[in-house]
Amino acid sequence: MRKIIVTEFITLDGVVEAPGGNETPHPHGGWQAAYSSPESGVYKINELKAVDALLLGKNTYNAFADYWPNQTNNDFARFINEYPKYVVSKSLKKTEWNKSYIIRNVEQDIAALKQTKGGDILVYGSATLVRSLLYHNLIDELRLMIYPVCVGGGLRIFENNLELKKFTLKSSSTFANGVIALEFNIFS
Repeated sequence: MRKIIVTEFITLDGVVEAPGGNETPHPHGGWQAAYSSPESGVYKINELKAVDALLLGKNTYNAFADYWPNQTNNDFARFINEYPKYVVSKSLKKTEWNKSYIIRNVEQDIAALKQTKGGDILVYGSATLVRSLLYHNLIDELRLMIYPVCVGGGLRIFENNLELKKFTLKSSSTFANGVIALEFNIFS
């Protein structure tokens, strides 16, 4: 069975919104950029190389589809452009980015996707989708890159109404720039 692996850039106060800066009009967008490092770049490329498909929410998909098809000069771009991309949306009518497929029903379609042949599936960002995946117990592994910054508010992946979720620490890494990467297995 394929695993769903969620990877998030997250602040100390739990915000995942606008790490790159222009995803939303968040007043502190771009909080992740000041902590760029070769170490975290290697971590992210290794994470991408270890899977063979992506699962994205509509907003993340749209942002990625506007940017990544025009990038061809590095391994990250090569992998992200070649992999199948499953986008969860009830309103998206069609996809333009190669190997992109629309999923309408989170609970049924993603559970079925996990049963198909292939490697693990990586979810980038996509806070609304991640909340739904957590609710339906469809996430197998959660990877958090915790940045030493607080932004005071914004989108979070954990809501107050979640059931008890148990996490087992799989691994941890600390980078010279103060970022901590935590990898958890999830048990419901």
